[in-house]
Amino acid sequence: MFCYQCEQTAKGTGCDKLGVCGKKPEVSDLQDLLVYALTGLGQAAVAAKAEGKAVPLETGRFFAKALFTTLTNVNFDPADFKPWIEETVAKREALAAIIAAKLPEGPAAFRPAADLDGLVAQGAKHGLKDIPETDDDIRSLKHTLLFGLKGVAAYADHAAILGQEDPAVYEFLYEGLAATFSTDKDLGAWVALTLKCGEVNLRAMELLDAANTGAYGHPTPTVVPLSHKAGKAILVSGHDLKDLKDLLEQTAGKGISIYTHGEMLPAHGYPELKKYPHFYGHYGTAWQNQHKEFAAFPGAILMTTNCIQKPAESYLGSIFTTGLVGWPGATHVKNGDFGPVIAKALAMPGFAADEDKGTVMTGFARNAVLGVAGTVIEAVKAGKIRHFFLVAGCDGAKPGRNYYTEFVEKAPADTIVLTLACGKFRFFDKKLGDIGGIPRLLDMGQCNDAYSAIQVAVALAKAFDCGVNELPLSMILSWYEQKAVAILLTLLFLGIKNMRLGPSLPAFLTPNVLNFLVANYDIKPISTPEEDLKAILG
Repeated sequence: MFCYQCEQTAKGTGCDKLGVCGKKPEVSDLQDLLVYALTGLGQAAVAAKAEGKAVPLETGRFFAKALFTTLTNVNFDPADFKPWIEETVAKREALAAIIAAKLPEGPAAFRPAADLDGLVAQGAKHGLKDIPETDDDIRSLKHTLLFGLKGVAAYADHAAILGQEDPAVYEFLYEGLAATFSTDKDLGAWVALTLKCGEVNLRAMELLDAANTGAYGHPTPTVVPLSHKAGKAILVSGHDLKDLKDLLEQTAGKGISIYTHGEMLPAHGYPELKKYPHFYGHYGTAWQNQHKEFAAFPGAILMTTNCIQKPAESYLGSIFTTGLVGWPGATHVKNGDFGPVIAKALAMPGFAADEDKGTVMTGFARNAVLGVAGTVIEAVKAGKIRHFFLVAGCDGAKPGRNYYTEFVEKAPADTIVLTLACGKFRFFDKKLGDIGGIPRLLDMGQCNDAYSAIQVAVALAKAFDCGVNELPLSMILSWYEQKAVAILLTLLFLGIKNMRLGPSLPAFLTPNVLNFLVANYDIKPISTPEEDLKAILG
């Protein structure tokens, strides 16, 4: 195995014995083999398009789901990958049967082994280091594109679940993955293709925004209890709002309180979700604290998307996976039927008594923020708001992430902090006060809601008749996995400059690629909160 797709990769260079995330070598090899097989399907889809042959929309949905399974902290169950690989090859062969062109050797000619051990052995020969390339910088961009495509696939899948799709997104997933096995592009062409990934991701996030708001309404500012109340309980983690909605419907009237965990916190802001009286509050913090927080939860736990860690034995029997998530030994529920989860919750003790741990606010998505844009603009013109900080991104266990807590704590009282994704849990419960009735800490949602932040920035730039880079706005970003890579590529596509990124820079960027980002986008590693605030504010 070799994997360096996440920020916490071993020694800052790559995991080659066991994933820091808990991924075993055989799972890593199977995921690499699935990517290899998908590359062949992508080559077939590109050839079909060139001949004017239609690729079924269902193939695009499948492609996005399959690629999503290889994203960090999604599926750790080796048995799950055999059917994914076999279905990928079957769909490739179906396309090969309708095109005249002969597909190239390599991924498009791949034949899967008959058993799991054979597939693992094949996967060991088709990892990141085996993607054909002799130029280190181009290889870096190929890997960057691959990881960005995984992020796009995740957003596209979330959107498709709620009926929002654009065939152009699937077409680029085919094109981008197929391109990783080409050797006829120069460095400039690879930079362009990588930035195109950012453009396509913007479209995928737009679709997801339309999907979520169309199904559940636009989020509104909402006070969320961090407390719990006596009674049976289910904890929902991950990102998927439809799973939460289905669970709320199925638990109505059963005496079970539903709590969110991690990236599900912003779900409390959606009108069509918060109307359920048993949708009560938020429990715990970010994904990396599961072992402590899940072990103490006295009810059933449902993991809906990526973010699962190896469950401790103490709660393996009470954690359930759904959708693309998998862990060996954890019960997987299918087809939106959460009966087993509900039965487990009813059999467990639940909370013995009420406990008050305060509240936080969420629901400051684009409609909510732009609804008070006039007040914000006047406050800026009057000098009451000096600067905006978007402190956003993924959380993680690696040392150095306390930087984001200190940055927010030390941001001057005349500044506003916008935040989204699970990085907020470093400071989400801080009481920063307000400026003229506008809270100084505005939770805009999940990492999936980055589109909201972009739209707010674009609207403010229009109001002030300037470019986004001329706004009194600085982006202080933390990254962990491949959705963050896709978002970063979107920001680069939009020409956003002066971003600060941490806690460490991606291991897959060569010095030359990093220098390109510094020279063209003035992207910087974080330093200290004091130094960065001084550099930004003067």
